[in-house]
Amino acid sequence: MFSGIIAALGRITALTPRNDGTPTVRLTVEAGRLSLEDVAVGDSIACSGVCLTVVEKHGNSFSVDVSPETLSCTIGLDAPGPVNLEKALRLSDRLGGHLVSGHVDGVGEVLRFDPVGDNRLLEIRAPQALAKYIARKGSITVNGVSLTTNTVDGACFSINLIPHTLDATTLGSLKPGSRVNLEIDLIARYVERMLNPDTPEAF
Repeated sequence: MFSGIIAALGRITALTPRNDGTPTVRLTVEAGRLSLEDVAVGDSIACSGVCLTVVEKHGNSFSVDVSPETLSCTIGLDAPGPVNLEKALRLSDRLGGHLVSGHVDGVGEVLRFDPVGDNRLLEIRAPQALAKYIARKGSITVNGVSLTTNTVDGACFSINLIPHTLDATTLGSLKPGSRVNLEIDLIARYVERMLNPDTPEAF
């Protein structure tokens, strides 16, 4: 589990096909300011909202294997570039954001990224199947970042991004047309399932 509070900006520096006959890709990630001293092989690190398992450590970098399924339903892991990084929570950690599983529910599209003073108004269109799980003043994860929605209109929602979030995460580089990883609030997911136990999930 994660909190959606980004610990560091990292960078994917290499993508290498596995030599074991599978279509899995191994990513090498430079960890930036994220300390790897307490990270062991087998631990989980969220990379732009995607929970991945560390399979190698080397200096200030780590490697993870990414399956074709993960690559097909997420964004930002298929090429070198910046990623938001967060280590898995310990039970004693402060929960500054909200409970995040690191399982991406869908990819959204940025509609607006407008300056409002020093802040930015971010408007995103989510996949229609996720619309019922997004509520005004509720929690949502965008590229691994725990955020609070300001407005909701169908499958579209808006968020106010403060300067710290813009500086400390990859969200500052968004623009209209950018695609982002979305994870809905776990509470919304389970409430819907309890109310409609016989309805297949649409995503």
